[in-house]
Amino acid sequence: MAKEEMLEFEGVVAEVLPDARCRVKLDNGHEVIAYTSGRMKKNRIRILAGDKVTVEMTPYDLDKGRINFRHKDTRAPAPGTQARRPPQRRFR
Repeated sequence: MAKEEMLEFEGVVAEVLPDARCRVKLDNGHEVIAYTSGRMKKNRIRILAGDKVTVEMTPYDLDKGRINFRHKDTRAPAPGTQARRPPQRRFR
């Protein structure tokens, strides 16, 4: 199947399911079961409930999809919390 035939939709993860799958509520109101793309698994990008994602689907089966992108959260950190710093590397 050619890449041009894929449909892209944006939605919000409603529920995280086993086996790297998620139930995604699309912006148009439909719910689909989507799996995490291999590139996201390779780069260890975690998907949690409430994340805004881009889902790619084939026009032949509109009940299943693949999550291609997790949108960055543009919210500021909660007041009174600090951004987490990476742990300091200790030299011997």
